[in-house]
Amino acid sequence: MADGSSPPGAPPISVRRIGLAALASLIAALLVFAGAVLPAEYGVDPLGTGSLFGFLALAQVAAVAAEEDEYRTDAVELTLRPEEWVEYTYRIGEGSTMLYSWRATGPLAYNLHSAPDGAPAGYAESFDAQENDVAHGSYTAPFTGVHGWYWENLGSTDVTITFSSAGFYGDAHVVRDRADGYRTLMDTRGNPLPEGSN
Repeated sequence: MADGSSPPGAPPISVRRIGLAALASLIAALLVFAGAVLPAEYGVDPLGTGSLFGFLALAQVAAVAAEEDEYRTDAVELTLRPEEWVEYTYRIGEGSTMLYSWRATGPLAYNLHSAPDGAPAGYAESFDAQENDVAHGSYTAPFTGVHGWYWENLGSTDVTITFSSAGFYGDAHVVRDRADGYRTLMDTRGNPLPEGSN
């Protein structure tokens, strides 16, 4: 009504009820802020709801991550005879990332694996092991050490692997039945990096 009175049949307006509704809204907003916004945005969890509902993980996502190693690219073709294997690895620091893509002319048994610095001989942690002729993805090193692929030709004909990667790593190393050594990596323009900078 224009004069501020209640319409006919409606309960009278109560200042006390409006105050209680405003207080309830304020308490709800504070609970949402403390229970969801603080854990998700700032990593602060005063009510324990951040760890309970997974909000704390959101605060740990970084938009920018500085890298110590120079950005590098690498590409190689590897041919495996029947029953032959090859291992192709990089030195990668903890938290550093690379993108990779490989394709083979036939199915291979492969294993993406890593070994931390100081691990006993023969120790490795496996992250992707299967039989396939293609794989693409990104990889972030969980620790500083040697990270890479093992491929084995289980077939009866030669198989060629075409592999490429880009990221923050050093020391491309190939080990196989007939070779063992390091490869020269490339800079962002595709130029070989000088000796000792890998």
